[in-house]
Amino acid sequence: MTDDLDDLKAAMNAATPRPDPAVKAAHLALAEKNFADLQGSRDAARLNSDRPRGGLWSGVRKMFATMTTRGGLVATTAIVAVAFVVLSPAGRDLLSPRDLTRPAVVEEREADDAMGLQDARQETAGQMAEPALEAPAVAMPSPAPQAPAAELATRSRTLGQTLMKAAPADMIAPLPEADTEAFANASDNPLKIAAEDPVSTFSIDVDTASYAVVRNSLTNGQLPPKDAVRVEEMINYFPYDYPTPAAGEAFRPTVSVSPTPWNAGTQLVQIGIQGATPETDSRPPLNLVFLVDTSGSMNQPDKLPLLKQSFALMLGQLRAEDRVAIVTYAGSAGEVLAPTPASERETILSALNRLDAGGSTAGQEGLQQAYSVADGMARDGTLQRVILATDGDFNVGLSDPEALKDFIAQKRESGTYLSVLGFGRGNLDDATMQALAQNGNGTAAYIDTLSEAQKVLVDQLSGALFPIADDVKIQVEFNPAEVAEYRLIGYETRALRREDFNNDKVDAGEIGAGTQVTALYEVTPVGSPAQLTDPLRYGQATAVAGPDELGFLRLRYKAPGENNSQLIEMPITADLPAQADAGFAAAIAGFGQLLRGSTYLGDWGWDDAIALANANRGVDAYGYRAEAVQLMRLAQSLSR
Repeated sequence: MTDDLDDLKAAMNAATPRPDPAVKAAHLALAEKNFADLQGSRDAARLNSDRPRGGLWSGVRKMFATMTTRGGLVATTAIVAVAFVVLSPAGRDLLSPRDLTRPAVVEEREADDAMGLQDARQETAGQMAEPALEAPAVAMPSPAPQAPAAELATRSRTLGQTLMKAAPADMIAPLPEADTEAFANASDNPLKIAAEDPVSTFSIDVDTASYAVVRNSLTNGQLPPKDAVRVEEMINYFPYDYPTPAAGEAFRPTVSVSPTPWNAGTQLVQIGIQGATPETDSRPPLNLVFLVDTSGSMNQPDKLPLLKQSFALMLGQLRAEDRVAIVTYAGSAGEVLAPTPASERETILSALNRLDAGGSTAGQEGLQQAYSVADGMARDGTLQRVILATDGDFNVGLSDPEALKDFIAQKRESGTYLSVLGFGRGNLDDATMQALAQNGNGTAAYIDTLSEAQKVLVDQLSGALFPIADDVKIQVEFNPAEVAEYRLIGYETRALRREDFNNDKVDAGEIGAGTQVTALYEVTPVGSPAQLTDPLRYGQATAVAGPDELGFLRLRYKAPGENNSQLIEMPITADLPAQADAGFAAAIAGFGQLLRGSTYLGDWGWDDAIALANANRGVDAYGYRAEAVQLMRLAQSLSR
């Protein structure tokens, strides 16, 4: 390898003449003559070629268009500089001590002249047929003595180290994931003492983005960032066998109690909500605005190309009376497809396929444009929804995030909802995506494969697009006479204050057609040896509950478009039977807690989670549960 590199450097030195004053004078005279001749050209300007541009310079332009971090630019520039030093005579001269007997300006002019002459030759040869340009015949000087290979390599290393040291530490990170990805999360819910704080209140969460991000990390050989793990979204990724609502009901709650697999002295209270599935023919016409991020960071196979394929799958689920518009944003926003009937599939697909990535990300301007288009599409009896597809790299126009959230909330009140689809990794801004979806009465999903697009945009499309209940809140009051301690597993980012439950102005999560929601509490009965806190010396638990009543469940929700909420109440008793697939829900809850490093699992580990999931797979029509077991095995190996 070393000999080949030496031969290559020797050949490049032999092919490159040293500056010669006589040659320089002749070339300068020729350049002046050519310039004078070309000033009088009477030919009309010719059209530019439409052929794809190739070559090194095209690649450099593409690199700068797609790179979004200063660190990437600095690191790439350093690599190019080192290669220049190693392979070129000019680089050798850069490292060689300057000849102090020659003025610096002379050397710089000679280099400029050589570069200028080469450009002039290429320009005239490619664009002008006349007047004919000829270079004078000159004698080629003998190559200058070559520096030893070892010395040249040492100089190149020195220059590379100097360049890297000159850059600030935060500009030379080779991988952007560590400092550009942001995930919405909080510390684990703490253990609560029922006698002191008996009421737990939170908003439902039907998102599944966290599970897909976890899967993406594990299948790429890395444990996910702890903040990327939202346990409730992992649990809600899977369907469960909950009873269907009765006719006229928006949804039906189901509560069950079962032993906790990781702690024999506690119990799991599982709250399941099954949304109604209306007849497809009865749903109202849908107006969709695809808001597509076409910034430079989307120019990767798992981003814009996967986005196009995903939307193509979704189009097959729309009806003829539905309409689709496409808005893009990158530097500035624009409408690339006016509202078009979903039956004109080829027209919509053609507009999608023409999208290219490049530029910065004007997220706020794009959202405003998309909502404006949605407002223009609104008709009596129709539903409007903006679907934002992005890697979340909002870096232009988002100077006031709170103002943007208020803007989205206003549009939500007008009846236009917002859902968010995330693509790709490296600069995934999950935190912004979650905030936008929550404020827009929509869902957030992460698409890392075409199979995930099939699940989200085909199998679960009705739940993603057609709401049946808004602002759904859950409140559980635990009975301190029966429950000593409790903790909610997950839902850290969905916590509400106790007084928010009865306040209809407080926003909460939405349930779509056929959607399921699952929440788990771990509760410690009074007198259990698993109790982690000592009973109060002067405390006295008083309750008016019935026998074996662990707590009382309250649900609030609004019918879509309504301002006043409705209330559902039911007791939670210790004799409620466990759901048939409660074991699998517990296994996924344990999976998420292991990834987050929970301190509440004791000695329960990966082998236990895998065994529990395998024993409770049940019906697994699409292989989601089998895949979860494989992910647990990957996580176990990576954890070692």
